[in-house]
Amino acid sequence: MAEFILVAGAWLGSWVWEDVAAELRAAGHGAHPLTLSGLADKQHLPADQETHVRDVVDEVERLGLRDVVLVGHSYAGIPVGQAAERLGDRLARVVFVDAAVPVDGESFASLWWQGEPAFRARLAEDGGDWSLNAADFDGQGLDSEQIARIAGGSTPHPGATLTGPAVLARPLGELPATYIKCLLDGDEPSDDAAELLKSDRWRLVEMDTGHWPMFSQPHELAHILHASVRSTA
Repeated sequence: MAEFILVAGAWLGSWVWEDVAAELRAAGHGAHPLTLSGLADKQHLPADQETHVRDVVDEVERLGLRDVVLVGHSYAGIPVGQAAERLGDRLARVVFVDAAVPVDGESFASLWWQGEPAFRARLAEDGGDWSLNAADFDGQGLDSEQIARIAGGSTPHPGATLTGPAVLARPLGELPATYIKCLLDGDEPSDDAAELLKSDRWRLVEMDTGHWPMFSQPHELAHILHASVRSTA
């Protein structure tokens, strides 16, 4: 059995993993949802990109875990991918859930689909942080109750974590990884993820749902995470 560290994307905290974590535990795994600094119940803490990487590594070390599966959703793929490199033989697999993947020397802002200048302008409009836009939920397979739950639990995302560059010590394609593509959020992974999927150590799994599968399809997501352990063995 594996030890899952579950990290949510922008605006969200550990609470988003409640349903998925319960199913993983029922299957015999350890499940450890993690809130990144500056968000949710840790919104009082200052944070930059390196802080978020350390959040993940420190949690693994604090709990003394081995056979670790790191799971990063959306934005969290960037710190989770960097943290995975630092775990050495503690790491069993890294799973990117419809996520951004880190590129050495690039930030989330520089990888954003509208480009870094547009992203920085948006941060400036939001007072330096990134606020949730309810329009992002359109067409994502969520009902009104799920949308209200996400929006009600969201907090502004600290801007410094989005503009700091990723630092990778070796090619990410060398790590054992699963990339989960949520098809309602686009048919294909990003170009960066598609390039990594050429590695024989990476696996692609598709879900017929939107960008927040921990809400729209938690049972199916938990099943995929459980199956990722078997592909590691």
